[in-house]
Amino acid sequence: MVRVLLADDQSLILESLEMMLNLKEDIQVVGTAHNGQEAIQLADQLRPEVILMDVRMPVLDGVASTEIIRARHPEIHIIVLSTFDDDEYVFRALRNGARGYLLKTIPIDELAQAIRTVHSGGALMNPEIAVKVFDHFARAAVAPMPAPAPGRSPCAALNRSDLRIVKLIAAGMSNREITARLNLSEGTVRNYISSILVKLHLRDRTQIALWAVQNGLLDGQGEGGQA
Repeated sequence: MVRVLLADDQSLILESLEMMLNLKEDIQVVGTAHNGQEAIQLADQLRPEVILMDVRMPVLDGVASTEIIRARHPEIHIIVLSTFDDDEYVFRALRNGARGYLLKTIPIDELAQAIRTVHSGGALMNPEIAVKVFDHFARAAVAPMPAPAPGRSPCAALNRSDLRIVKLIAAGMSNREITARLNLSEGTVRNYISSILVKLHLRDRTQIALWAVQNGLLDGQGEGGQA
């Protein structure tokens, strides 16, 4: 019997999933959470084997709670079940330890099989999500990182605000999280990122994160940018 915890802020979805999954002879829903913080608390108390985790929830979102739960209970397998296939959510959820990323349009029989697969040690994702992931790694593998000019610090083109945003991107933060951290508007953050891409001759956020790691910014080094 696979013990499952459900986390979603919509009561109707929780009730429907609980009812349909409990009809499966080998699956038992042991609890339901309405936000990420409740999911963490119930994971501590109930020790489920699999968690179906929504992404956008109040108090604490599913991506952040996935990271916390996996750190506390690495034996718990988490499947993100969402209506969103946004790239940032996908990559952050997988980076935080999710074993699968499925869309809520999945039929219940396929969802039950996904639970069994993850419980047995496998991993899986919706086909559309898989394409995004494969494309992401393919781009990262072939994209060359431009070398800095001889005798010039690789960070010289960036000012201190740019460097702060680069560090937060490398730490896995979304634009919304960067907005909250730096008390800026989302438009301002997008403008900063566009400017950073131009200054560093990079193509996307993934390359910014790789550039930050290569230049030691996550270790507090390379902060020679202008004020």
